[in-house]
Amino acid sequence: MAAVTELIRTEADGSLSFGNHLLSAKGKKDGFESGGDQYKVKTFGEITKLERNGMFVYESVPGTSVGHFVENEDGVSFVVEGSEDAQLTLGLEDDTEYDVEINGEAAGKVRTNLGGKLSVSVELAGFGEVQVKITK
Repeated sequence: MAAVTELIRTEADGSLSFGNHLLSAKGKKDGFESGGDQYKVKTFGEITKLERNGMFVYESVPGTSVGHFVENEDGVSFVVEGSEDAQLTLGLEDDTEYDVEINGEAAGKVRTNLGGKLSVSVELAGFGEVQVKITK
């Protein structure tokens, strides 16, 4: 997977790819429509952030490139790439426990807070890309 040069796009399978961790200056795209929803992405080397219909969906520090982002009632899955280890924050259901898998291996259970935010760290330095799957 490579950085998303157009900042956000819909893949042939209906998933989203977004972010460009290689940018040295902030890139932003607002009003991107996919599946009846409006998306906004802000991205560069220090942070990547995605909103859907004005609501928080994803944030990484430092910035990442995300491929094949799929969200459903059971959770979310995607491939993430970055130049260094990253802290990911996802907007999910409030006060719910989720199983976290990284590259097919269990990484534990995490409970969202009352705002529905779940945070997880991923090791990206030297790995290229990492598959992340978070399910109820």
